[in-house]
Amino acid sequence: MAVETAGVKSLCGMCGLFAHTETEVPQTSAILCVKCELAKLGKENESLRAQLKALRECRADEQVVDSCLKEIGTALKSPVEGLSNPTLGRGLIKSCCDGTSGQTSSAAEQDGSLKTAGWHMERAVGKGKRTMSNLNSKAEEIPAAVVIGGIAPSGQNLRRSKSSPSGQNLPSANFEEEMLKAVKFSLPSNDSVPHKVVTLCKKDGKQKSITNILDKKVEKMTGSVNDFISSSGLVLVAGQSKIVSLPQKEETIIKDLRSTLEWRSEMGSKIDSVQRRNQDTIKKAQRVSNVENDTPNGDLYKKPFNESFETGPLYIAVLTYLGFGVMTLFGYLRDFMRSWKLEKCLAAAEREEQKEFVPLYQDFEAFYTRNVYMRVRDNFNRPICSIPGPQFDLMERFSDDYNWTFRYTGQAIKDVINMGSYNYLGFAENSPSALKTVIDTLKTYGIGVCSTRQEMGNFDKHKEVEDLMAEFLHVEAAMVFGMGFATNSMNIPALVGKGCLILSDELNHASLVLGARLSGATIRVFKHNNIQSLERLLRDAVVNGQPRSHRAWKKILILVEGIYSMEGSIVRLPEVVALKKKYKAYLYLDEAHSIGAVGPTGRGVVEYFGMDPADIDVLMGTLTKSFGACGGYIAGKKKLVDYLRTHSHSAVYGTSMSPPVAEQIIRVMKCLMGRDGTTIGAQKVRQLMENTRYFRQRLHEMGFIIYGHEDSPVVPLLMYMISKIACFARQMLERKIGVVVVGFPATPMAETRARFCISAVHTREMLDKVLNAVDELGESIQLKHSRHRKSSRPELYDETSYELED
Repeated sequence: MAVETAGVKSLCGMCGLFAHTETEVPQTSAILCVKCELAKLGKENESLRAQLKALRECRADEQVVDSCLKEIGTALKSPVEGLSNPTLGRGLIKSCCDGTSGQTSSAAEQDGSLKTAGWHMERAVGKGKRTMSNLNSKAEEIPAAVVIGGIAPSGQNLRRSKSSPSGQNLPSANFEEEMLKAVKFSLPSNDSVPHKVVTLCKKDGKQKSITNILDKKVEKMTGSVNDFISSSGLVLVAGQSKIVSLPQKEETIIKDLRSTLEWRSEMGSKIDSVQRRNQDTIKKAQRVSNVENDTPNGDLYKKPFNESFETGPLYIAVLTYLGFGVMTLFGYLRDFMRSWKLEKCLAAAEREEQKEFVPLYQDFEAFYTRNVYMRVRDNFNRPICSIPGPQFDLMERFSDDYNWTFRYTGQAIKDVINMGSYNYLGFAENSPSALKTVIDTLKTYGIGVCSTRQEMGNFDKHKEVEDLMAEFLHVEAAMVFGMGFATNSMNIPALVGKGCLILSDELNHASLVLGARLSGATIRVFKHNNIQSLERLLRDAVVNGQPRSHRAWKKILILVEGIYSMEGSIVRLPEVVALKKKYKAYLYLDEAHSIGAVGPTGRGVVEYFGMDPADIDVLMGTLTKSFGACGGYIAGKKKLVDYLRTHSHSAVYGTSMSPPVAEQIIRVMKCLMGRDGTTIGAQKVRQLMENTRYFRQRLHEMGFIIYGHEDSPVVPLLMYMISKIACFARQMLERKIGVVVVGFPATPMAETRARFCISAVHTREMLDKVLNAVDELGESIQLKHSRHRKSSRPELYDETSYELED
């Protein structure tokens, strides 16, 4: 378990963007993208440049330098331009080193660069030899240092004296080969000012040549030049305008710098291998993730996408299933005792004349309700007797028969911190000043409408809220409905039918699942937020068409949510939109929990990712959460909305929205858009984001396993065992903290959890009180299972196609 597979979605350790690696690497190692590797190398180069600049600026022996430059200027009246040509440079270097007559190669003669320089090759070689013979004694005084474009490559054989055996016994053939390598790396630079380089060829300690080369980008040649110098007998001394002679006291600094540069040479080769690996993995990621216009997934996001689904320890899963096994055994034992009248049965029983009827419920669900759910029923369905604000009042109740019935005392538990309501922005309030327009509407229109929109229930308030909603979402038109659940379940059947294909996320809400089943379309389920699974289904649908007939699907509709209410995860909308465009499908986005909760101005995941609302075909959302009202909406193209007005069952047969509720929605939208003359809406959105990140970060630091995206106000805390959620909820209520606990069948049996819903009206003191209580209970009932490891859950599963209906 020490090594995990880092998939295409691995993040760069510096910039947070995708590094696109598919190799098996330890999770503790940092994976850097190519840009970050080069940036890291560049910073190291700047540090070394500063050290070398300080060395070059030290005081030099001006007499030696001036005399050398004077004799060099006498030998060469103009620069040897031909050395920028590798072929011509090889001819000149060979002449200097071998002592020949200085004949150029055929390619150099055809080029004619030396003639352009204004002097002949033979004359230059002869005069250069005489000059260097005179400078031989002075050259020995010059330290063996190398400066190429501000970076000094180093090597063990950098300073070899005339008496050095390696210098005397250097083979002529090898020396010529190494000199050719020197010219190969003397490439033109982007800088307009050339650097003068004096090459001292210590073959027999006498023969030397003077060249003028142009610098190349040092980052691309440092490693290769270092390897060349360390294996050859060359000594290079370079400077922009003069040769620098360093004092004896700085020899120690030179040695330290050389050792540092040797280490840089080794690291350069490692960085090159990392760069090659990153380039290979990027190409692989592009083949998998290029969904349109050859754009990798990393370029689709404008900010890092940080989401966590940590896997719990194995022993926790074993103990969880073992606990369910023990409860099942005792459940059957209790059923046996009830059947023999040894224990009183408090559950609803069928009449004798109905014994032969088909049971209304499945056997396991009825068994689970009798023997498991009833034991923890007191933690659910708690009645409240105040507004669902940051604090509320709970009705006190007790049970005398193990939660089969409840007895209410008439008392209330006051000022309980509300950590379970969907009041994300805190607009569920009872302030008379804030609700003045709502109260006026209530006095004018009353509460009930008593008709459908098609008949006598179409009010001016409905028209106002729809126009404002379309403007708020930046779409052409919008339509509101009286019930959020019915917005999904009644409108999806109006959009697709038989011969159509629905691709649904496995964790979609029950309203989406019901609407898909009622439509009669074929349903295939892809793994949660798994883009590879979705693309496989889309590719298969386009290639193979409908089952048996292989005809093309009439429509392909993708169903996703903005924020998933049980996982706290955010949809990978940019990738889904790219796939939708690539395969010509339609996209249905449910923003029930995301509208108002995410985005700079609360416009949902579309704004959060900085996308165009026109890219989503059907925008759906509910008004029961961030807006503090009830109902839902469908938004998009005007043709879509006009079609639903006459074909949607909810629009044709459902009672229209109450006018005071419509006014509450108008009030909230105006506040978010700043049309009420204040910045309260923007402040609430910003405060919700701050509270969410603070709460999630603290839980993560405490060692709890939490699911979801870092910006999601839905925070699931994994507890695994159903007995622990009952203990947790009861003890939190004793501390006057109300939480929601969730178990099977709303979640998998081994993933029971407590779900916190953060609100903008939660104060820091309230959150700290909750966090301290959670920390205390986490220690007492053993809830801290986090090992800060990534889960394999978002990775590609083997099962990518589930066909519920054909």
